[in-house]
Amino acid sequence: MSTWKPAGYPSVSPYLIAHDPDALISFLGSVFDASLVRRFDRPDGSLMHGEIRIDDSLIMMGGGATEYKSSEVHVHVYVADAQAVYDRAIAAGAEPIQPPIQKDADDDLRGGFRDPAGHIWWVATHWE
Repeated sequence: MSTWKPAGYPSVSPYLIAHDPDALISFLGSVFDASLVRRFDRPDGSLMHGEIRIDDSLIMMGGGATEYKSSEVHVHVYVADAQAVYDRAIAAGAEPIQPPIQKDADDDLRGGFRDPAGHIWWVATHWE
C-alpha cells in the first residue's frame, strides 16, 4: 500500500533555511531537546536537507548553499515551561525578543527569541 506522507509526519512542517544548519540543529537540540530525524548531505558533507523533531512536530531545514536565503520566520511552540525554554535559548546564544509574560486576556505565558540563524521562536505555556 502506498502512503502520501511518511508515518509519524504531520501534514504541515515549517521549512527553515540557515547559513549554518549544523549550528541551528545544535541550538534547537539544546533549547528544545530536538532530535535529528533525517539528514541528507551534499557531496562536500554540508547539509542539503535535514529534519528535526520537537515533541510531536517536525521542522525541516536546508543549508545555506542554495539560491534560497534565510528570511524572517516566526515559529510558535507550546512547551511545558516557557520560562525554562526561554532561559535555555538565551544561554545558547539567542537574542531576546520578549521575556515570557502573560498579557491581559491571554491564557498563555509567552516569550520570544531570535535564534543564531535569524528565525524568531515564540514559546508558550498554556494556563487553564
